[in-house]
Formats: sequence, structure tokens, C-alpha cells
Amino acid sequence: MAGTLYLVATPLGNLSDVSFRAIDTLKSVAAVVAEDTRRARILCERYAVTRPLVSMPAFREGAQAAALVARLAAGDDLALVTDAGSPGISDPGSTLVARAVEAGVRVVPIPGPSAVVAALSASGLPSDRFFFAGFLPRKGTGRERALSQLKRLDATLVLYESPERLVETLRDLAEAFGDRRACVARELTKIHEELVRGRLGELAARFEGEVRGEITLVVEGAAEEASVAAGDDAILAEAARRLAAGEGSVKEIAREIAQATGRPRSEVYALALRARGER
Repeated sequence: MAGTLYLVATPLGNLSDVSFRAIDTLKSVAAVVAEDTRRARILCERYAVTRPLVSMPAFREGAQAAALVARLAAGDDLALVTDAGSPGISDPGSTLVARAVEAGVRVVPIPGPSAVVAALSASGLPSDRFFFAGFLPRKGTGRERALSQLKRLDATLVLYESPERLVETLRDLAEAFGDRRACVARELTKIHEELVRGRLGELAARFEGEVRGEITLVVEGAAEEASVAAGDDAILAEAARRLAAGEGSVKEIAREIAQATGRPRSEVYALALRARGER
């Protein structure tokens, strides 16, 4: 009989947030598969969990999945943990879960702490509808496209970001979305927990300089009228009007229209060039 893969949510920082069920599960399995065994060992030692630890960092998940599924198929129960929160949510785990499901292995979630829910609940922004975007692409057209798509959503947005890129992301969001309300949740459940609320521009200025810790960012959704992007004909007409009026360069006009419509800047720039050629 095949074993069970348990997906055990672990604390974001405060070890007291772990559930009784999570600890009971960790004590009952054949092995605990961990994103980082050093982090997992701290939790296990705190709660006298003595099961063997198996390392499975993100870059090795694909290579290790087959062997772990074979163990499950042979009857071993395994628990999967990541450094914080639920496995597979912007952390290793989704590949192993998919392989286990394909093999007919039972997969059981053991719910617990969530940075997404914790930040959203305390942000002061609407929480009835939200969209979790994970980490934005770091740069280039992928980042621009993601911002364009997210801009049109009339739901509160939740993102993860590294401390090194927080200010850049706040500025990019302000440029793409306008100066919406937002909340920076830093070091949730830890000693230096901080939730700072304000407009995107204010927050970018507030966190200028060195930033430390894990970051969850909550951003106000689009107003209903801002959720629909303009079509090519409308953009061509607006770009032509602005160019004729001498309101700026093609690049400047394209940037302003992209911000107003939610279309990717590269697409608007191409249309603005076309409008200039047709004048």
C-alpha cells in the first residue's frame, strides 16, 4: 500500500505558531523532506521531532522527485516542509506534489501559517477578493507585461519581494498603477515585525536605503473604470493627438498612455511610432 505525502505548513518566524497536528504529523512519518534541513532542524529540535531529514532545495526538486515518489509508492509516509508557510507556494513542492498525484499517491495538506493571509488581513485594504501574484519577474518585458496585467485587476494584490528589490518594485508599481494605497508587511511574526501602510510613493521613500527581512506587499486593486485597457485604434488616435500638440517625445507619450490604459509600454510605444509615421 502506498504511503502519504503530507504538506506541512511551518511557522513564518515565531515557532509557537506551529499546530499540534503539524507536530504530530512530523513525528509520525518515515522522513521529513525539507527545503533547508538547517531551518527544519530548529523546528524539529524545539518540538522533539526525531525523524530523519532529507534535503530538497528548489534547484534539486526535479531531480529528487522520482526517488521520493518511489519511496511513497513503496509505502513510506513523508512530510514536506519549506522554510516558512505552505510547501509549493512560491517555495519548493509543486513539482513533487504533481509527480505524487500522477503516481496515485495520497497527498494531504496540513494547513497553518500563511504570509499572504497574515499580511492581507492586517493591511487595512479590502480582503473579500484578492490575487496572489508571487514574485514579479525581475526585469524586461516579462516584468512590464506582468505589471500591465495586474494593473487591470479589481482585486487587492498580494506579492512577495526581496528586501533588495522592494524600493524598485514600489516605484515600478507606482509608475504602472498610479499612487495606490498599499501595505508593506516585513518580518511577519518575528521580533522586528513591521506593517507600514501608505501610498506606493510614500512607501518607496520610507524604505529608501537598507531594508532587511522577508517582505509581503499588499496593493489596492484597480478601480472599476481603470480595469479595461484601450484598444489599438484609441491609442493610435490619442498618440497622434498628443504628438500633433507637441506634448512630448514618442517615448514620453507612450509611457503616459501605457500608465493610463494598462497596456504594455512596448506595445504602446510601437503604436506611438506608427502614429508618428502616419502624421
